[in-house]
Amino acid sequence: MPKNMRRKVIAGNWKMNMLPNEAIEFISRLENEVKDTKNEVILCVPYIDLFYSLLAVQKTNIHVGAQNVFYEESGAYTGEISPKMLKCINVEYVIIGHSERRQYFAETDETVNLKVKASLKEELKPIVCVGESLEQKETGKTENVITTQTEKALKDLTGEDVRNTIIAYEPIWAIGTGKVASANDANESIKKIRGKIKELYGEDVAEDVIILYGGSVKPENAKELFSMSDIDGALVGGASLKVDSFSKIVNFDK
Repeated sequence: MPKNMRRKVIAGNWKMNMLPNEAIEFISRLENEVKDTKNEVILCVPYIDLFYSLLAVQKTNIHVGAQNVFYEESGAYTGEISPKMLKCINVEYVIIGHSERRQYFAETDETVNLKVKASLKEELKPIVCVGESLEQKETGKTENVITTQTEKALKDLTGEDVRNTIIAYEPIWAIGTGKVASANDANESIKKIRGKIKELYGEDVAEDVIILYGGSVKPENAKELFSMSDIDGALVGGASLKVDSFSKIVNFDK
């Protein structure tokens, strides 16, 4: 697949924000703003918003994702949600391994991999987050960190599994800080991730995989980021909480 044929994907990560009534109102306003886009629009919402959001996006071009999942089908795992549970209400996507999950909730490369495999088994599409800390960046470890995280997240997957997985490169030092990797730096890091996938799964798979950039993406920088050769869209945090800013990012090409 030629590089310019990969679809652009704009995914919003609401984190721990938005009550169900707010989610419904947001979607009702957003649908008119994005109805003509050719880009894929995803909202990754808190668990309590999933059912309401799925009802609200019917007859729209907006997709819904969860922000986390557990890797077992069922059992004595109080407070956890399985891939089967998400799938049964028609959730399509799930964020796995976000740096906040790794930082605050002891997520590891190994649990990320278990969650990816469990999600793919239920035909959920994982959005797998990788990214380096400021210290790792400043000590020249960016490439090693992000390619190792990618390799461990994709362990034991088939090429077809990898094609159904989205990678989100989110430098931890740029999340919610207002700092953004330059478009060239972000593209170079994403090229390294794509290179690792090529090494593991071959060029065809590597060229097909959607790789997003995340880290203070705003309407002002979206067009430049998305014009780069290897950046296929964004995982958007703060700017996804406002219809105006999120729709401008989705419609960057208008």
